[in-house]
Amino acid sequence: MREMNFTTLTEEDRKRNQYLDTINHAPYFRIVLTGMGIVSLFTMLVLLGAF
Repeated sequence: MREMNFTTLTEEDRKRNQYLDTINHAPYFRIVLTGMGIVSLFTMLVLLGAF
């Protein structure tokens, strides 16, 4: 395992961390929307199949 050195961040490190914080997020809205679409489609197919 590599040794950990804790030093102060440079300006380049700060910019890189800020960029990663803005980019590195899970697409929660898309996940919820997809889940709701699948549930709605399944429900519609069950209701259409019942009649």
